[in-house]
Parts: sequence; C-alpha cells; structure tokens
Amino acid sequence: MAAAVPALPSSSSKTENYVDTKRRDDVRQANILAARAVADAVRTSLGPRGMDKMICSPSGDVVITNDGATILSRMSVLQPAAKMLAELSHSQDAAAGDGTTSVVVLAGSLLRGSLSLLSAGIHPTIVSDSLHKLSIKALEILQSMAIPVELSDRESLVKSAATSLNSKVVSQYSSLLAPLAVDAVLSVVDPANPSLVDLRDVKIVKKHGGTVDDTELVRGLVFDKKVSHVAGGPTRVENAKIAVIQFQISPPKTDIEQSIVVSDYTQMDRILREERNYILGMVKKIKATGCNVLLIQKSILRDAVTDLSLHYLAKAKILVVKDVERDEIEFITKTLNCLPIANIEHFREEKLGFADCVEEVSIGEGKIVKITGIKDMGRTMTVLVRGSNQLVIDEAERSLHDALCVVRCLVNKKFLIAGGGAPEIEMSRQLGAWSKELKGMESYCVKEFAEALEVIPYTLAENAGLNPIAIVTELRNRHAQGEINTGINVRKGQITNILEENVVQPLLVSNSAITLSTECVRMILKIDDIVTVR
Repeated sequence: MAAAVPALPSSSSKTENYVDTKRRDDVRQANILAARAVADAVRTSLGPRGMDKMICSPSGDVVITNDGATILSRMSVLQPAAKMLAELSHSQDAAAGDGTTSVVVLAGSLLRGSLSLLSAGIHPTIVSDSLHKLSIKALEILQSMAIPVELSDRESLVKSAATSLNSKVVSQYSSLLAPLAVDAVLSVVDPANPSLVDLRDVKIVKKHGGTVDDTELVRGLVFDKKVSHVAGGPTRVENAKIAVIQFQISPPKTDIEQSIVVSDYTQMDRILREERNYILGMVKKIKATGCNVLLIQKSILRDAVTDLSLHYLAKAKILVVKDVERDEIEFITKTLNCLPIANIEHFREEKLGFADCVEEVSIGEGKIVKITGIKDMGRTMTVLVRGSNQLVIDEAERSLHDALCVVRCLVNKKFLIAGGGAPEIEMSRQLGAWSKELKGMESYCVKEFAEALEVIPYTLAENAGLNPIAIVTELRNRHAQGEINTGINVRKGQITNILEENVVQPLLVSNSAITLSTECVRMILKIDDIVTVR
C-alpha cells in the first residue's frame, strides 16, 4: 500500500521570506581579504624607517625600492579586488606623486573596519554612504589644519621635498636632491600659467659611475652618447649653431626592394661619384647656413649617416650627434628654441638653435654630450643622475620623481600640512567626536572608520621599532589637549611638534589619499558577486 505523500507547502506562502545571502557575503569577504593582503604586503615599507622590497622578475631583472606604486605595479596580482588596490596606488602616483604606500595602507585599514561592520549585520550601502560623508568631513578637517605657503618661500618647498625623500633608499642624499628638485620645478613654472607644471619639461638622464653626490642640475641639454668622431670631427664647438634634422645624410634608396646589376667598372665609378656628389651637395647646403652642430634623429629605413658623410661633415668642422631618439625631439626643440628640419630643401638659418658651448665630457667610464649657454632657452631643465650601480641610479630617479611631484603639488595647491601621523590622529579625534552627534547606524560606521585612520601613526611607530600602542595613546592624549601639530618623530623615537622638526607634506597628498582610498573601498563594498565570462 503506497504511503500518503505529504503535500509540499506552496513556495509563495507569505511566511517564507528567507533569502540566502551567504554567497554575497562570501564574495564580499573574499574581496576584502584579498585587498587587505595587498595592503599588508606594502605596509612594512611605510615611513622613514620602512623596509625596502627586492622585486625579481622571471627574466632576472632586480629592482630594490620602497615606493608603493613601484612595488604594486611590479607585483602580479590576479584577484580582481586586489588589482583595484594596485591601481589605487597608481592613481595616487598620478594625482600627487607621493603617499603611494599610505593610500594603500589606509584603504586596507578602512576595509578591515568595513568587515567588522558588515559582520555586525549593517547593510553595505549604509556603510558605503557613511564612508562618503566621512571623507567630506575629513577634507574639511585637513583644510583647517593646513598652513598657506608662497612659492617665493623656497625653504618651505625644500622641507617638503626633503620629507618625501627621507623615506627612500637614497634618504642620506636628501639635502642634495631636495633643493635640486625645487630649483628644477621652479625653473619650468610658466609665470603666465603658474598652476600648470608639466614634469615632462624636467628630463632625467641616468649615467653609471660616481655616486649620487655627483648628481647635478644642468641648464641646457645632456645626451647620454658620444660625438660621432669616426672621421676625426670636432668634439667641442663654441658659439654653436645647432640643427635638429630628421632626414638622412646618406645615398638615397628606392622605396621598393630592388637590385642593380652593374656590368662594367665605368658604371661602378659613376655610381660612387654620384653618391659622393649627392652627399657633398647636402653638406655644402648645411655649411652654407653657418650650422656647426648636427643632432640627427635615429632612422629606421636606412643609415642616418654613412662613413662617407661623416668624413665630409668632419672636413666641414661640423660636430655630429647621431641616433637621437624620436621621442626626445620635442624636448630638444623646446629647449633649443629651434625647429626640427625634415628635408634638406628646408634647411635655413632661422630654424637653427644657438648655444655658447657644445662639448663632449668624459664621465666615469663613458662620455656625454653637454649643450650649455643656450640662447632664448625654453622652460626646461635636465638632471644628470649618477650612481655606483644601476639599482641605485634607478631608485634615485624614482625618488627624485617623487620629490618633483611634491613640489608640483605645492605649486598647484599652495598649502602645507604636518607629517608624522599628525593629520591622521587629528582627523580620527575630530571624526570620533562628530560620530556622537550623528544618529543611528551612521554613528557606528563613522566611529569605526575614525579609528581605522589611526593605522598610519600606528604603522609608522611599528616600523620604527617603537611601542605602537603606547605611542598612539600618547598622541591621542596630546591632540586632545589641543596640540594639533604633534606627531611621531621616528628619528628621535618620541612624540614632538612635527612642524618644528621640518616634517611637512603638501595638503594635496593627504587630500588625494583620503579621497582615493574611500572611493576604492566604497567600490569594493558595493560588489556582491563576481561573474566570469569566457
């Protein structure tokens, strides 16, 4: 006898409204944990006492750095949310140039706070909206702490550039590189449009040999190549008239592949004679304009110069620098205030640049070409970076780029702010007080995120080998008494007024770090599923 089958309850009954959110929570948690893992990887390299990372590529290239953007750009991150943190560091590098490690550490801490709020049952949208309000309030607090600065106040600019360099591998050279960065940026600022600084106008040339102490700022041009003196041409020219040419001084070739069959010697002689006359005609046209220095662009189709043309140019006492890269042409013509010449028929004196001296200089093992005393020079600068090995030179270049970016930030937004964890503790304190004025869930969220901001001073103290809990507690206490510029002095291992210690940074760096990290965290919180498509 068949057993009676119990009737299944209808799925549309009003009592059943359970929704399985486990998958969404798991995806969110996986995203947050992956992103936090990336933040923890770079956390040890924060601050002047931070450690460096050695990055090895499969091809055997080695990079030693503690610049957050460089570390994360070289790391092969696969998880999509973790990739967002790597890109966050890149965005900070583009916006401010400094604070690339801080922004990732800050995002990691905000994610840790978000996870505890989500596990308490608060909806992600409420958490996200609270974070948005908190970022707006935090920017107001930072603005209230900022100190206005003038571009004529060179000392303040040097202090902020030195603060940026103090956390780098080349920190012992900050007294040399900081003034150099300030002078370079102030030289390329256009008085007509002072808020726009294009760092492409500061060219960094790296040359192996010597130490970082030998790094110098050159008002002019430097080429990391030798003069072509195959045929014994000049290596030093005074009162130079310089032409930048984009055509080849070599026998012409047809556009298609072809072969010429020569049947007797008279024809052979005729070909060689024609080649000689063709090149000689070009050299005479060049010499007729008074040009005595040629910068020749690298050619893909055929040789830019041949031994024969070099011989004639040497006879005409013209100094030749060949194989100039195509992407350098714009910088060279802007500096020399001349025009690139694309055809021998357009070779005229008004297209030339003028300089007092062009010479080949021996440096270390190699040689460089220096052009100085340029007349009507464009707003550009060249920095010649020296170092004992390639790793040091590369890191010096990255550090110098960060220092240049810091000065650019101050030109764009003329406000300074204290460093050493002071702004973060002050924001945390004021936001904690503000959370008590809010109502409902927002109050909880803001309080949690306000505590998350303390990660910067905590990490600074931890990396400097101090007791982080004691230091952060003491900092809170001092800020509560109204000492808003008190921060961690990692060199002395104690809490001091950071402004008196000359540890300052541009307001734009902190503003950008807060805005970008909150934006990134909000985006990660809103993701509830990962869909893979083929």
